[in-house]
Amino acid sequence: MTSFSQRLAAFSEHPEALKGIGRGVEREALRILPEGTLSSAAHPQALGSALTHKWITTDFAEQLLEFITPVSHSVPEMLTQLKDIHQFTYRAMGNESLWPLSMPCYVAQEDDITLAQYGTSNVGRMKTLYRQGLKHRYGSVMQIISGVHFNFSFSNSFWQQLFGDQTPYARQEAVSDAYFGLIRNYYRFGWMIPYLFGASPALCGSFIKKTESTLDFETVGKGTCYLPYATSLRLSDLGYTNSEQSGLKIGFNSLEEYLQGVRAAIGTPSTDFAKIGVKDEMGYRQLNANVLQIENELYAPIRPKRVAKSGEKPSEALDRGGVEYIEVRSLDVNPFSPTGIDETQAYFLDLFLTWSVLSESEPMTDCEMQCWRDNWNKIVLEGRKPGLTLQIGCEGEQLTQAEWGKRVFSELSELAVIMDKAYGGDKYQSVCRELSGWFENPEKTLSARLLKQIIENESIGKIGLSIAAANKALFANGAYDTFSEQQFLEESTASLKRQKDVEQGDAISLEQYLAEYFGDSVSL
Repeated sequence: MTSFSQRLAAFSEHPEALKGIGRGVEREALRILPEGTLSSAAHPQALGSALTHKWITTDFAEQLLEFITPVSHSVPEMLTQLKDIHQFTYRAMGNESLWPLSMPCYVAQEDDITLAQYGTSNVGRMKTLYRQGLKHRYGSVMQIISGVHFNFSFSNSFWQQLFGDQTPYARQEAVSDAYFGLIRNYYRFGWMIPYLFGASPALCGSFIKKTESTLDFETVGKGTCYLPYATSLRLSDLGYTNSEQSGLKIGFNSLEEYLQGVRAAIGTPSTDFAKIGVKDEMGYRQLNANVLQIENELYAPIRPKRVAKSGEKPSEALDRGGVEYIEVRSLDVNPFSPTGIDETQAYFLDLFLTWSVLSESEPMTDCEMQCWRDNWNKIVLEGRKPGLTLQIGCEGEQLTQAEWGKRVFSELSELAVIMDKAYGGDKYQSVCRELSGWFENPEKTLSARLLKQIIENESIGKIGLSIAAANKALFANGAYDTFSEQQFLEESTASLKRQKDVEQGDAISLEQYLAEYFGDSVSL
């Protein structure tokens, strides 16, 4: 098996092969009123159609915006695209702002959260019905937790350097295998991401009341709850995990194994979800009563992806063409960046994901899978605790988070030299130098910095509103860098027309549409 040092040596002779990384960001954010409560207004008309807009849509709720940048090959360009999308959105929201934290603002009751609406087309109604199912399964408040997703792909020249000449089919197989090797290493060492960048150590007491949490929270002020060493409560059992999915056996040793697991989950009936019922006299309560209604319901810190053709399911796209890119899903919203992510994070992810694919990655057993789950859970709940130990593998070493971080960063720093040689400058080495110190000085992490402010002000709400107001003022007057106002106006208009065309193009009933979509995989 080729080692990391051998692969690194090969790339050091051809550093240009490391160029051409493709990146994109998806950022979620709640629309709030000046007093800090959820907006009750519909998706702003000026933002176009949430169903068909290229850059601005909604996630679970009508109030939960999602911004999507196009694929870019430059970190600065990606970040300015995201900044421009924020700028246009702020100017279309009137007196509203965006909540700048991952954990929700004050929510008085679940009915304050409106399911996202996508019009009268079959595809639009199915999207809302899927969210109806999520509401009944997990509760609406859980679904308005916000995050940042980082989409990442390597260039053809990278694969050429790694594998040499291959037939198209052999290349597709090799690339998919390499991405799954990356995914396994992400599970092994990706806990560093919530350690460094987790930014949800505290939450509003109104959120806790809507959970069955047994965590021993400390409180400050009139209802802010926190754990003193937590990094990312968003990634804990309070957030996106659930008991039904915890029993799923979805492996990451090959594309075939992964697809087999996902398809089984979609076709496996759930006793608990069956109690909800699929339909009643009011209509659908969920799309089906299986463990997953659709593939998107699979909560994971990282996903293999391929751009799907019209009408194609994600698993069908992967089966057709193999893995095209990966989606990192474990980033909290960065409250210290007006757009929720900064360049330090982007450059680190470049480094970490490249290191993950160049490093050895043995197949992962069920036992090792449980080890990484335990490690991640330790980090999200008490990641900054001095002397916290993690175990890599069932019989692997136990080291503190700082010791493991130091080991990985020693190799990341070697890779950073070559990536800087490829791209010019010293961005990657600079990021390595900065972040490596955060393991010995956890007070520099995002979670520690945010928690310090929350405790000093005795309120997560006060901090959130202060940041939101500063961001609103910032975006009120800034200039566009990548896009233009005209481009946004044209896209909003065009998206509304595209939605209308979709609605007018429907020739079958919703019942028939769902039956054809699911085929024989589920019982409607």
